Amino acid sequence: MNPLYRDTNLVLSAEGVHRSFDGFKAINDLNFYLSEGELRTVIGPNGAGKSTFMDIITGRTRPDEGTVKFHESDGHDIDLTKLPEYKVNRLGIARKFQTPSVYNQHSVFDNLLLSLNRPRGVMKGLFYKMTKDDREEIEEVLETIRLHDRRDELAGFLSHGQKQWLEIGMLLAQKPRVLLVDEPAAGMSDEETERTGELLLSLEGKHSVVVVEHDMEFVRQIARRITVLHQGHVLKEGSFDHVSNDPEVKEVYLGRQAHG
Repeated sequence: MNPLYRDTNLVLSAEGVHRSFDGFKAINDLNFYLSEGELRTVIGPNGAGKSTFMDIITGRTRPDEGTVKFHESDGHDIDLTKLPEYKVNRLGIARKFQTPSVYNQHSVFDNLLLSLNRPRGVMKGLFYKMTKDDREEIEEVLETIRLHDRRDELAGFLSHGQKQWLEIGMLLAQKPRVLLVDEPAAGMSDEETERTGELLLSLEGKHSVVVVEHDMEFVRQIARRITVLHQGHVLKEGSFDHVSNDPEVKEVYLGRQAHG
């Protein structure tokens, strides 16, 4: 393990991870460490391996080599590479994709109710009655995502940004330890982008959050520690100023953005 992280309270670690597709190295000797309650931003050019890495963490893709471990609060380590996707999710690792996925014909409140960690299955669902604790949890999420005044509206009538916040709220209702968020600011207005940043910052310390993002102004708003991926490998890690001023990062990523 990287000496910098040996004494930290890790929730997720990946070491020596490789993944190739038809000879193309999507992930190449990747090492990544996420601490409990940390807000981490991952950036990199297209093809850097960001999505593949998220797929490996969540069980959608198996690595060719390497380990990806989830560190439980009791000190027990779980090898995520041996678990199917649904079991990874049950451990408390939730992922939000770029395009919001909500129940458009249900109210904001009901979207959150359907997402609570409660009994699953058709029969249990049919006879399940909302409790006081359920309502309190939903109210707390509504406050966090700032949709309390839209609680009774159909999700289909929300703006793009509001749907993004609702989906983040649906994941929060599952009480995840790790939340993976893919390009949350894409397609948003400036005001929505700023509010999204505030939402993610509010989760710091309560959840371990990994945000994959391209918008560098948004990254500047939320950045604590940034990981830069390039050709499936960690190129640099550090603060926003450290990363954005690094010559290699400018060459492989920021320079491309400027000329894109």
